[in-house]
Amino acid sequence: MTRHYRKAKLVGSLVMLFIGLAITPLRPLASDKVSLDEVIAKHLEAIGPAETRASIKTRIESGTVLASYHAPRNASFSGQVVMASDGDKNFIGMSFENSGRAQEKFAFDGRDVTIGLMDPGSRSNLADFLLTHKDAVKLGLLGGALSSSWPLLNLSEQKVKLLYAGTKKINGTPAIEIKLMPRSGSDLEFSLFFDQETYRHIRTEYTRLISAGIGANMDASGSQRSTRYRMVEDFSDFKKEGGLFLPHTYKISLDLDTRNGTLSADWEMKFTQFDFNQTIPAATFKVQ
Repeated sequence: MTRHYRKAKLVGSLVMLFIGLAITPLRPLASDKVSLDEVIAKHLEAIGPAETRASIKTRIESGTVLASYHAPRNASFSGQVVMASDGDKNFIGMSFENSGRAQEKFAFDGRDVTIGLMDPGSRSNLADFLLTHKDAVKLGLLGGALSSSWPLLNLSEQKVKLLYAGTKKINGTPAIEIKLMPRSGSDLEFSLFFDQETYRHIRTEYTRLISAGIGANMDASGSQRSTRYRMVEDFSDFKKEGGLFLPHTYKISLDLDTRNGTLSADWEMKFTQFDFNQTIPAATFKVQ
């Protein structure tokens, strides 16, 4: 009787378990909540309706920029910034009034990436990074959803592969991470982050690690050091412009750790003027 009682009790417990599962909504793991296709579809919806996105052919955004250097020395420069895009063509230009008229210009004309000089005869660390790693500009990643060349707007024409990479927190915000890989290969690793609640694109990370070399002997090998490159784009302050929800604050952070030393700097842009479907001269997308 004891054996039958235990068996009956076990069966009863299993029945209650199945009933509990039946009436309790299943909560999938965070990684199972949405598929990669759903993330992209929801992200596009977060930008604006399909009809509105399709109706806007060109974009021009302008505002102010503050460049802040943290290492190897502290300095800051304020100025103006303009972004322009037409299909897969894009341009970002910054000019700084309090730094001897220094400027930054990055462009892609549909074929070639061109990077401007900061002042006659020299390029900035940011310009050097983008000149060495042109994929950031060529793929339309630079500037995120602010640009019409943002690759997720028209994936059918992009030569990239996307991979769902789980979730993590970005500045305290739960975010979905998607790895982007150019089919032609790249020295950089690309990670795109989307707010888990709104599906807005809030960050892109570009990273590259070059391992330390091997010296002629043990002492020489010990003196070698790895080279690390990291550029981060952060997007915030989303508001509606021309029917699209676009970020009004855009920040580029660059951290370099090389044999020649370290660099830490950021460029924070705040856009106040948005113009759509304006004619943009073709020469805009080629820096002289």
